[in-house]
Amino acid sequence: MKLAIVTAYPPSKVTLNEYAYHLVKQFRQKENVTELILLTDKTEGEKDLEFTEAGCKITVKECWKFNSYKNIVSVTKAINDTKPDSVLFNLQFMKFGDKKVAAALGLMLPLVCRLKRIPNIVLLHNILEEVDLGNAGFTSNKIMQKVYGFIGSTLTRLILQADTVAVTMQKYVDILESKYNAKNVTLIPHGTFEVAEEPNYQIPEGPMQIMTFGKFGTYKKVEGMIEAVELVRERTGLDLEVVIAGTDNPNVPGYLAKVQEDYKHVPQVRFTGYVEEEDVPVIFNESAVVVFPYTSTTGSSGVLHQAGSYGKAVVMPDLGDLALLVKDEGYQGEFFEPTSVESLANAIEAIVVNDNYREQLGQANYKAATAFPMSTIADMYLNNFEQIIDRKINRGEVSTSEIIL
Repeated sequence: MKLAIVTAYPPSKVTLNEYAYHLVKQFRQKENVTELILLTDKTEGEKDLEFTEAGCKITVKECWKFNSYKNIVSVTKAINDTKPDSVLFNLQFMKFGDKKVAAALGLMLPLVCRLKRIPNIVLLHNILEEVDLGNAGFTSNKIMQKVYGFIGSTLTRLILQADTVAVTMQKYVDILESKYNAKNVTLIPHGTFEVAEEPNYQIPEGPMQIMTFGKFGTYKKVEGMIEAVELVRERTGLDLEVVIAGTDNPNVPGYLAKVQEDYKHVPQVRFTGYVEEEDVPVIFNESAVVVFPYTSTTGSSGVLHQAGSYGKAVVMPDLGDLALLVKDEGYQGEFFEPTSVESLANAIEAIVVNDNYREQLGQANYKAATAFPMSTIADMYLNNFEQIIDRKINRGEVSTSEIIL
């Protein structure tokens, strides 16, 4: 199969580029994938294709730009030029831009593929029905939230024109089927990027590192975490370091710089900036606890799966999709009320004062993470493509000579 993936890709800073990297790493090792075609956003640096494992040919076509109105044309042209057997879209609603028209035009591409009878799957990482528009940085205006809701429903109907829409949580399947009467939605879990050998669950000597990882400033804010760790220090006398790993959310430039200035009086608070792919294991392995200082959620958490893969104890807000993931996939952690510094401090303290409990949580999360490695997720997508192709052949939309399986 000659498989095209429409996605952002490292060194891109557009959302979901890391997820694409790990999908590509697995797809290229599958025997029935003869070539991967990456239809990516344009970046200044070279695409990260330095894989150590043997794999199929990879062709890169940089054919779209964030917020460009021409993406629907340029990506369609790239599809026409490369002639893939199947197309996978790695999407969320603001993938092609944070301007409404640019975003909407990009999300019409699955419909274009369907009209061209090219088997296609949309991997949809979030649905607007489950996004708190105010906390996520879209708008806090109630009227505009209704407008966004209408636009989101319209865009969802566009995305559902794909042959198959894959979502990462059962709740999303239920909502799309009930609200939109969708018959083409399937559950494919997020998956775990790198499944390392089981760790020994020990942490390095020195300060216990309380780490958070991501893009901050909208619904991910770190002030409460810093204040909570201060409280735990006062109450326990433990040597704790706050590690804030990541960058500003593009919608809130300058956020972390302001936090760093506002909390410069607090000792042992470290801002790492952007974490390169090869440095991610170091950040996680050195941490005692991974904290999710979220006020809302916008989909399945890649960071939770990463924390699990490194056998880390986690502290999570008791809300939305993270709570559901714990129930559905077997993760464990301490929960806190999203707006309460005291509650967050209690959750962190429960772990850092008890090494046995910290290790117990890490073991449970490693077990949950290893249940769905990315190699298994890639197989699930390929199986779905084969089912789509079989249906198209049976309906006479394509012939077996057109597609190499």
